[in-house]
Amino acid sequence: MKQYSFTVVVEKDQDGYFAVCPDLQGCYTQGDTHEEALANIHDAIRLHIEDRLEAGEDIPQPERVSVTTLVIAA
Repeated sequence: MKQYSFTVVVEKDQDGYFAVCPDLQGCYTQGDTHEEALANIHDAIRLHIEDRLEAGEDIPQPERVSVTTLVIAA
């Protein structure tokens, strides 16, 4: 079984947590907790990969994502 590695971004908002995989278009989910959002995005990525493999499609190579914090004075 081949393993894949993808970047996942998790954001907190007033309704819980939102998780997205930038390398897989349309692959996102949410959860009430950070852990639930991570578990949900794990499942979403796995299903996305399985669907692409069954359809004979390539799995995209992950792009490297840079995450930083900017301080903006306004």
